[in-house]
Amino acid sequence: MPSGVVAHTGVGGLTLGGGMGWLSRTAGLTIDNLVSAEVVLADGRVVRSCPDEEPELFWAIRGGGGNFGVVTEFEFRLHEVGPMIEFGLLFWGRDQAADALRTLRQEIPDLPRSLNVIIAAMNAPPAPFVPEQHHFREGFAALLVGFAGAEEHASAAARLRDAVPPLFEHAGPMPYVALQQMLDEANRWGQHYYEKSTYVDDITDPVVDALVDHLHRRTSPMSVALIYRLDQAFSEAGELDTAFGGTRSPQYAVFGVAASPTPDLLAADRDWSRSLWAALQPYSKGIGTYVNAMTEYEEQRVRAAYGDAKYERLARAKAVYDPRNVFRRNINIRPAGR
Repeated sequence: MPSGVVAHTGVGGLTLGGGMGWLSRTAGLTIDNLVSAEVVLADGRVVRSCPDEEPELFWAIRGGGGNFGVVTEFEFRLHEVGPMIEFGLLFWGRDQAADALRTLRQEIPDLPRSLNVIIAAMNAPPAPFVPEQHHFREGFAALLVGFAGAEEHASAAARLRDAVPPLFEHAGPMPYVALQQMLDEANRWGQHYYEKSTYVDDITDPVVDALVDHLHRRTSPMSVALIYRLDQAFSEAGELDTAFGGTRSPQYAVFGVAASPTPDLLAADRDWSRSLWAALQPYSKGIGTYVNAMTEYEEQRVRAAYGDAKYERLARAKAVYDPRNVFRRNINIRPAGR
């Protein structure tokens, strides 16, 4: 099933907020593959929700978060993947960053749907495949994943390599399960996190400038900016088919993820995450926020995450299924009329 990029992410929160990850271009969001759900409502009733039973509840839980009940069972549509996939990481230093991002901007939209790429502004890890002189170096990486064989993957990697030769790269087959676990250690429990996200239509030159400028502003080497390409299967769902907080047009989701082992170090990178978000706002889509990446839940921001039309429909569903707002310790949608 299409899930996220960290194996220990809880299936409930991932699904109810949307669910974007390695398979988003190939198979869509997690909510696009939800077939049915068993939901315990605020009044204690247990209902099955699907297109033919409680259809408005089914619409609302696919993106509306935990506002409508406790989901005790998910039924998903599955896709055949692996067991082996192709993985590649290309890393460019800060002085190459602008050229690399412009190359990625040109190449990514033409990738077949069997390939996915996530761009990361990061410090190179002290991993065995990274030359020692590049350990912890600031730069941008392209994480290129292929689900249809080595030749297609190698061709895409070669175009990126030929355009802007990376400082280093690593490529080869990998179990799909290992891909899902690859970022687990970087997102382990017990650390301190803050996240803020926005959507942009394209990696335009001003967006490139903002990303490159904010690369060196991070204090913690664990903090990253992640850029997901959303198109292909993601864009095949209708705008109002689900309650997803955002549009379905081809776009990029940009996440400023502050991470540190101590609270004092997090404070500086929380400011960095907010600063990156603010720098991108003049170029953002202006509608929608990925609710799974929201840290502040003010009512106005929640409304802005969905846009007026979706928010008002969610509020009407909330008035039916949770009129007393029992489920409120979340990205809360108040019942219509309250």
